[in-house]
Amino acid sequence: MEVDGDVEMKTEGGLLDWKFSQVFGERADGEEVQEVDIISAIEFDKTGDHLATGDRGGRVVLFERTDRINDGAHRRVLEGMDCSSSRHPEFRYRTEFQSHEPEFDYLKSLEIEEKINKIRWCHTSNGAMFLLSTNDKTVKFWKVQEKKIKKICNFNVDAQNFTSNGFISSSNVPTSSKACCANPVSCKSNNGPILPGGITSLRLPMVTSYETSLLARCRRTYAHAHDYHINSISNNSDGETFISADDLRINLWNLEISSQSFNIVDVKPPNMEDLTEVITSAEFHPSHCNMLAYSSSKGSIRLLDLRQSALCDTHSKLFEVHEAPGSKSYFTDIISSISDIKFAKGGRYILSRDYMTLKLWDINMDSGPVATFQVHEHLRPKLCDLYENDAIFDKFECCLSGDGQRVATGSYSNIFRVFGCSEGSSEATTLEATKNPTRRQIQTPPRYLRSPGNNSPGVSKPGSDNSGTDISGNTFDLTTKLLHLAWHPNENSIACAASNSLYMYHA
Repeated sequence: MEVDGDVEMKTEGGLLDWKFSQVFGERADGEEVQEVDIISAIEFDKTGDHLATGDRGGRVVLFERTDRINDGAHRRVLEGMDCSSSRHPEFRYRTEFQSHEPEFDYLKSLEIEEKINKIRWCHTSNGAMFLLSTNDKTVKFWKVQEKKIKKICNFNVDAQNFTSNGFISSSNVPTSSKACCANPVSCKSNNGPILPGGITSLRLPMVTSYETSLLARCRRTYAHAHDYHINSISNNSDGETFISADDLRINLWNLEISSQSFNIVDVKPPNMEDLTEVITSAEFHPSHCNMLAYSSSKGSIRLLDLRQSALCDTHSKLFEVHEAPGSKSYFTDIISSISDIKFAKGGRYILSRDYMTLKLWDINMDSGPVATFQVHEHLRPKLCDLYENDAIFDKFECCLSGDGQRVATGSYSNIFRVFGCSEGSSEATTLEATKNPTRRQIQTPPRYLRSPGNNSPGVSKPGSDNSGTDISGNTFDLTTKLLHLAWHPNENSIACAASNSLYMYHA
């Protein structure tokens, strides 16, 4: 399925054979993971040559692709070889920096965590990389650039003899030399005149080598614009603006102006008792700078056009599932809340993730999703237990492949699922975030061209533990969850976070 305006879905034959590629930060058996090391955000840049992760400790870690072959001789050697199955994206650690620090809001007596909620890459310029990172309250704009550091030798004196102001410490000067310092010309030694500091000869310092390192510098800080926790940031295709969204408002920023922003969406009612839904995710259209979409806790997606008005009180299109009469239950509103939305590469399709399903929407058709994918349907009888331990409020992310043929999202027991979304495709692969990712396959979930009303979920007795078995007999653990993952923009490669470990797979 290509995703341009006039393109239709196409069937792609064959299932992908997913294999383990790399792991960073894998923990040993029994090793205790620190809370600050747990990964909370993952993002590829547009080229797929760089990958950024953020953690709960406020750090951003950058990885760089290393398997690019630019040498012509090597390329000619590989021309006659079928290396498609053996070559895959390989990354290496490049650098990390502290993006956010813990803060305290004295006016509201509120602690602000340093946890990185989202990372977004911006346009590169002059070999420098730019990215946005945010915690609950503050967005920061970072410039990461390679700097050459000169390494100099042949100093006249040892570095420890210098004081902080650059002068030679008198305590480090030999006693015999102190007397000669007043008139160095008249002082002689066997090796020649003694200069101040006991130096018998002067040498010119020389640059012996250059060392390159990545340095991160905060260019802008966008603060004091959100009363509630920021859940999304998204770059505009114009390369000049971006949005930040919290529970009730979406603000539009200019990258070069940090002192003010424009409020373009405000769903806060005059009386907070009348509040019925909150904003859960927001994203700009990948190519139309005037369009954006945001999702809500009621399971709806609104498409906005900035050309209509400065304050987008009304939407241009509304996408929502129409429930069948009598199908609602106590948990229906909770599990229908959308935790993440993503535009497909061409912008025609929107992928959304609620608690139980993935849904694919065509922005030209607002009557319902074009496809629905069941992620962990075996948990439906346990919704009461999930509510009791707050697992039902977990926010899973979703992603699409660059060609739009497949979608993926995470689940419990550190597993993630990959679905084929081409018409007629029956692909539904379940993988675990380990070095041996293949698990027994869960049966292909039902998919619909129109989403029917959800069946009333069963209720299990409270008091159950956090583990069980799915319909294929695989055990699942609610304490381990794969919330964050990203698909390489140009290849079938997925990066996902399991606790503090970053796993990468290719097909």
